[in-house]
Amino acid sequence: MDPVTQGTLGAALPQSVARPARAGLAMLCGVAGGMAPDLDVVIRSADDPLLFLEYHRQFTHSLIFIPMGAALVTLALWGLWGRRQQWPWQEIYLYSALGYATHALLDACTSYGTLLFWPFSDQRFAWNNVSIIDPLLTLPLLLLVLAARIFRRRWPAVVGMSWVVAYLSMGVLARDAAQDMGRQLAASRGHSPAVVEAKPSFANLLLWKTIYREQDQYYVDAVRLGGDAVIYPGSTVPVLDLARDFPWLNRNSLQAQDVERFRWFSMDYLAADPRFPNRIIDIRYSLLPNEIRPLWSIQLDPRAQNSRHVDYLVSRERGPDTVSRLWKMIKGLPL
Repeated sequence: MDPVTQGTLGAALPQSVARPARAGLAMLCGVAGGMAPDLDVVIRSADDPLLFLEYHRQFTHSLIFIPMGAALVTLALWGLWGRRQQWPWQEIYLYSALGYATHALLDACTSYGTLLFWPFSDQRFAWNNVSIIDPLLTLPLLLLVLAARIFRRRWPAVVGMSWVVAYLSMGVLARDAAQDMGRQLAASRGHSPAVVEAKPSFANLLLWKTIYREQDQYYVDAVRLGGDAVIYPGSTVPVLDLARDFPWLNRNSLQAQDVERFRWFSMDYLAADPRFPNRIIDIRYSLLPNEIRPLWSIQLDPRAQNSRHVDYLVSRERGPDTVSRLWKMIKGLPL
């Protein structure tokens, strides 16, 4: 989730239990605790572009790490301000721990994948019930957290926490409805996939990307929920087959190992890029939900498969009408 939402939710939980006189301290500690887990983004390597994919949302996001993470936040806040202000370190720790505890659970509500039970499991939890950025979730919560601080009252923070729970619950219902529409669309094509995934499009719970696999093809479409539900048929792409798509790749090479690391990160939603040779794409994300235009991919090099890691590529390319088309889809209008 974006840092603003993480920090705001991190503040709301300790504010909802703190004494009114401690509203400011609870907010500070909660913001720090709510944002701290994402410091794992500094774990990078110039030689291994995929290293950050392994560590982002890994140990710092594990539920078992909450006490340690809160202790590190407490040490930082105590050293910077707590000693001079004579803040009880026990309160700093409590509020920091409450803020820290919100982070991984909120991240797991997105589609990216979070290792909640590391090191006991490398399963990436992605509940797909909210976009990684959603102003309808964040803005009301932010206003309520600020109100709790300004007026030194608990109730705005309690209302804020209730709003988050209600919004994420609406996301679960919307996700399930989108999956049902995806299954109906698959059935209309004569398909019977074992799993239909639905992921929210950018910043809303109305427009969803659906993905399913039928034999050796991925089918990507978009569905718009509401009274007049709309289906936006999309694209298909063959499921990645290394023997077919990359016959030159040595299965014991460094780059073949990188492909498996990328497969784990993308939860196996991989395909060979139909536009660029020697490129493997993660089909889960695109600016328009019914398209296969990946936001990230890896580039292999046949000449250096044993001596150099793959390149990790991020793409934000879009046509001149991408934003207008997305807005039409959110409103349920024909394209």
